[in-house]
Amino acid sequence: MLYRPYGTSGIGLSVIGLGGHEYLPNGSSRGFNEHRGEAVKPGYVGVGYGGPQRRAVLETVLDNGVNFFDVTIDPETEALGRNLREVTIPHDIFIQTRPEGMGYGYDPGNKKMADAKLLREEVERCLKLLQRDVIDILNFPFLQSALDEDPDYLGKIKDNVASLKNAGLIRFASVDNFSGEPTYLTQIESGIFDSISINFNFADASARTRVFSAAEAGGMGIITREVFQKGRLFTMGEEAGINDRSQLARIALKWNLSVPQVTTALVGAENPDQILNALSILEDPEVGNEETAILEGLLATASGAHFQKSKAKAFLE
Repeated sequence: MLYRPYGTSGIGLSVIGLGGHEYLPNGSSRGFNEHRGEAVKPGYVGVGYGGPQRRAVLETVLDNGVNFFDVTIDPETEALGRNLREVTIPHDIFIQTRPEGMGYGYDPGNKKMADAKLLREEVERCLKLLQRDVIDILNFPFLQSALDEDPDYLGKIKDNVASLKNAGLIRFASVDNFSGEPTYLTQIESGIFDSISINFNFADASARTRVFSAAEAGGMGIITREVFQKGRLFTMGEEAGINDRSQLARIALKWNLSVPQVTTALVGAENPDQILNALSILEDPEVGNEETAILEGLLATASGAHFQKSKAKAFLE
């Protein structure tokens, strides 16, 4: 395994991290695509999470040196906490999660994250699900609307982060949003956070340049997700006449990690074979000429061109 510094924290994260999603037969993620409105609420209970296949994925990544895990909805969080009690953990691990029902558009104005009492109660609830004493990285995913509606919002978040750290409930704080570049830059410049979480792949890379530079200058880690663009990568592959999904996944992940500012890239896996395919890039991490040509071909497809243009435009506005 390769490890990169998590900002200036003094710890190293594996360059590949395991995302918490489990999957439906059609390949879409569970929870969000089963009960979208309910899945993001605290107390949502899913059936069958953390079963034998998921434990096998967890054991595979642990055996291969992965030390970073990300979970979102309650069933994922509970399953990870339970499964970690059922397997051997051969090294230190770091878990990122978020306060449920408080981020993005789930709570208008993201007011609950700014409420110290509500946030602490939610962190304590998450810790019970994880069966851990401390959350390594708590993600604060607030939107521009929170800043627009409350001029003191960042000050409240700063106080809450400091309070949770001082209480020993969290070690680090991350931040992300779906509002785009201006909000990311504001979040980074606040100096509150230890890292950013961000969608990042070869099709929207140019739009992230300023954000990555600002995060690097601020001594922050960069955690990337949506490496496979929620499956759009494979649609591009079909249009380009490339149907080997394992190959496409390896190339996309290699490209992501070829960006030196990236600390770790989150990868979802339904079974051990999928995560082993991802881990295999560590034997040959460089993006070769043939792989570069494949990426260029993917961007030249109708889906590639549309994705590149639409996502970059939405992020920068």
